[in-house]
Amino acid sequence: MSSQKQTYGDSGALYRRLLTYIAPYKAVFAVSVIAMAVTALSEAAFAALFKPIMDSGFVEPDSEFIAMIPWLIIGIVVVRSVAGFMANYTMSWVGRQVVFDLRRAVFDRMLHLPSSFYDRYSSATLVSKLIYDVEQTAIATTDALTLSVKDLFTALALVGWMLYLDWVLTLTFLVFAPLIGLGINKAAGRFRKSSESIQDSMTGIAQIAKETVNGHQLVKTFGAQQYETEAFERVNQYNRRQTMRKAAVAAAMVPMVVLVMGAALALIISIALERSGAEAITAGAFVSYLAAVMMLMAPIKRLAKINEKIQMGVASAHSMFGILDEETEQDTGRDKLEHPAGEIVFDGVSFAYEHSRFSAVRDIDIHIRPGERVALVGPSGSGKSTLASLLLGFYRPLSGVVRLDARDIGELTLANLRRQIAIVSQETLLFDGTIRSNILYGAPTGSEQRLQEVVKAAHVAEFVERLPKGLETPVGERGARLSGGQRQRIAIARALYKGAPILILDEATSSLDSVSERLVQQATENLAKNRTNIVIAHRLFTVENADRIFVLNEGSIVEEGNHRDLIEQDSLYARLYQTQKMEEQRIAV
Repeated sequence: MSSQKQTYGDSGALYRRLLTYIAPYKAVFAVSVIAMAVTALSEAAFAALFKPIMDSGFVEPDSEFIAMIPWLIIGIVVVRSVAGFMANYTMSWVGRQVVFDLRRAVFDRMLHLPSSFYDRYSSATLVSKLIYDVEQTAIATTDALTLSVKDLFTALALVGWMLYLDWVLTLTFLVFAPLIGLGINKAAGRFRKSSESIQDSMTGIAQIAKETVNGHQLVKTFGAQQYETEAFERVNQYNRRQTMRKAAVAAAMVPMVVLVMGAALALIISIALERSGAEAITAGAFVSYLAAVMMLMAPIKRLAKINEKIQMGVASAHSMFGILDEETEQDTGRDKLEHPAGEIVFDGVSFAYEHSRFSAVRDIDIHIRPGERVALVGPSGSGKSTLASLLLGFYRPLSGVVRLDARDIGELTLANLRRQIAIVSQETLLFDGTIRSNILYGAPTGSEQRLQEVVKAAHVAEFVERLPKGLETPVGERGARLSGGQRQRIAIARALYKGAPILILDEATSSLDSVSERLVQQATENLAKNRTNIVIAHRLFTVENADRIFVLNEGSIVEEGNHRDLIEQDSLYARLYQTQKMEEQRIAV
């Protein structure tokens, strides 16, 4: 870990790592570099052309050379234009390939990161990294690299021509170069700090915007528009301030370069004039020299500003590589179960979430027989959903073992383990596609007959038949075009279609009305035959027919038995059941 932090603190190391993504496209990159070198030489050729134009065109006119001047200029312009196009296009192609590869790598890593990672970061933060941060690397790998290479070549070509014309004047001019380098180095740290602050502000903007858009009805209902406006104003204002701080440093760089270059130019002109009597340099050579100096100012100014783009890319790379360097889910298993019976055992299982002082579950001992219907009930926060997450391998127990068919689930590959389990969670999540694609999600190779059976069994057919496009109806983002009950039934159909030997229903009917709830319960009971069922429920009347009920409280199992036995015990389950029954009677009245 320490070496990772050290690498992140080194801008050069980060940038070099970023440039390794160019390696697969080194052939195209080489073409771009060659084209940039030709562009740079054409720039120096313009400066060199001033010497013969002055000497053979004005001082000692040469009619043949004068006739050639237009063609020479056109030739240089054509070469410069073609080389410039090749340089810009090929470098842009390489840059977009790098962004494509980086974005794919970051997204792929996100898909394989453990649940504990998502406990630490909001979805808006991760989306900001995937979109904004990765895009900023394009600036460092295309714009910055293009300008760096092209302007560096141009500067070297012009300085080379200046050395050829008069090495004394050129060495005098180069004395001022360290001043420019010192200014660029000073600005680098500020650029990096400002870029990281801008990234943080973009995350804040994305977070508030996402929450406001997703919860727009809640915002309106509670009249919280002003509150959200003020919250957005704060993060937006912070972004503006940080951007302007970076802009102030960037704006100061060019005048600084111009000032130093101006002083250098004044000095070399003074020296040249003092030496003019000795005819150390001809009029044409001096004009060509001045042209080279003036043309040199543009690439030097761009090179001075390029550090801003590079530091933005480095800051983005820091954030992006932070995700790429995260450890993926621990998939240490090597074995597979082909046709498990569905026996589940929690043997002395304890677990606490990261950064929590309290255990979510403690010393849990549960033995679920194949095909058994078991319910986990208890107050909110008692650990019911945590047990489901442990069974799915989203988290690893701190102590104890979870077994499937007498095998420690840690010995199974995660893909194989999760293939045996279908789940309908209390937070219904549909993807922005059609009803069909959501039901087939993760198992698109099944038959149409099976799909129709599941659609009917989950009572999806009842509302799909009324839709003009049927199963091809788009559901919208998170299923926004459907009612809560419709979304829940689609999620149940998706779990049933998977056909896994283990079915987890985590508050699966919480969004359904009483009629739909009983219909879906009947459907799941019919389809749950020969499957192991784990029902996590808050409303206790939905689990009255469970084979066994485990009552959890503060992470521990406090009661166990069927509905009748637990009612007779007249303990926590009985009190919860009576309270809910009285509440339902009150609502009914």
